[in-house]
Amino acid sequence: MLRLALLSFWHVHAYDYAREAENHPGTEVVAVWDEVPTRGRAEAEERGAYFYQDLDELLSQPEIDGVIVTTPTVAHRNVIAAAARAGKHVFTEKVIAPTLLETEEIVAAADRAGIVLFVSLPRLYAGYTRAIKEVIDGGMLGDVTYLRVRVSHDGALRTERNPEGWLPSHFFDREEAAGGVLTDFGCHPLYLIRYFLGMPGSVSASYGRITGREVEDNAVVTLRYPSGALGVAEATFVGGYSPFEIEAHGTKGSLLFGITDHALRLCGERISGVEVGWVVKDDLPVDLPSPFEQWVDHVRRGTPANENVRIATDLSALVEAANSSAVESLEEKPIADG
Repeated sequence: MLRLALLSFWHVHAYDYAREAENHPGTEVVAVWDEVPTRGRAEAEERGAYFYQDLDELLSQPEIDGVIVTTPTVAHRNVIAAAARAGKHVFTEKVIAPTLLETEEIVAAADRAGIVLFVSLPRLYAGYTRAIKEVIDGGMLGDVTYLRVRVSHDGALRTERNPEGWLPSHFFDREEAAGGVLTDFGCHPLYLIRYFLGMPGSVSASYGRITGREVEDNAVVTLRYPSGALGVAEATFVGGYSPFEIEAHGTKGSLLFGITDHALRLCGERISGVEVGWVVKDDLPVDLPSPFEQWVDHVRRGTPANENVRIATDLSALVEAANSSAVESLEEKPIADG
């Protein structure tokens, strides 16, 4: 039985991971620490776990095998590195850190300590992701020229029920979150495009602030590849009716996923035998185990999660590049009136 500590309930997914740890037959939650003591103490009491006000004291406990890190993004560098030095296995919310340098330091600390570091990249392990990867790698689209992934929810929209939106206010705090919708939600399209097409040669980003928050709530990132292909990552906190979408187009065909029914549609001469006509691929692979389950399995077997960490490291590089590009492009060129 792996004995785990929950480190902070800052992130909205902290509660999901806590529930998964409580329900997993091979893990139990025995301790909680939080940078907000009142919040942490309440969560520990609800779970029958011990609350530690001092993180170093928690990490020094030999009975704790691993930690789930859902602190503010900017705290990952110190918290994850400290857990690694203490010999605790680490499961963490993305991103590992907001910059590539910080991320590489964290990964190096984990490697030196010999602990299992695993990052939550859930859409990477979905059946539809594996199916799309097989289509692209199998050449069914020919040479890919364009790939777009969009994620959307309405967490920033002010409504009568949620006057400040349903996301916690600290998600819009630049200092704590290290960015807005791109750094949090936009990670999903970024790591998916990286998985499908590899790392790009350059990145450019445009951000919008629909609700006037300190950080962006609307983002588009363009990934440019040496081949001329373009990847487009879209993420928004202000789109309650916009579905999750993936589309890819190549010299020999196209694919669409999501739209309204989460079906994978393919079109092209190498797919249907004709140049027109869409085919629905309904034999999608099953989803792989959740990131948390995979982490537990790696810890049990004593194996490193190399591919997960490699993709998560590239994700940090993409997030950093996108955020830098968005800052550099703040001075927009107006379009002259005709």
